[in-house]
Amino acid sequence: MSTRSLTTTALVLVTLGFVSPVYAQETAASGAAASTLVQWSIITAGFALAIAAAFGALGQGKAVSAAVEAIARNPSASNDIRANLLLGLVLIESLVIYVLLISLILLFLAPFGAPKVG
Repeated sequence: MSTRSLTTTALVLVTLGFVSPVYAQETAASGAAASTLVQWSIITAGFALAIAAAFGALGQGKAVSAAVEAIARNPSASNDIRANLLLGLVLIESLVIYVLLISLILLFLAPFGAPKVG
């Protein structure tokens, strides 16, 4: 079995593991719509944060790798490369922090004007 198929299988199993608790228990009829909306906002927040963190880490790894390679090729430009690297890393990390902020808003505020459950 190839590495790609193992990765795909693991990703599918993890996704199903996160989504399956949503359907584990029936909710009361009165608050079913609001409860379902809150559950999906929590799932959305989790996936958004996971995706942002994963791709942010990949972007940072690629940036650091390119900067180290550039410094190895031209050591006299290391100060300029380092400054640009830090600026790029800050911008990449700020995008992940924005997603964290949106995820926290989805977790702690009632989404779309839905009444708070619980």
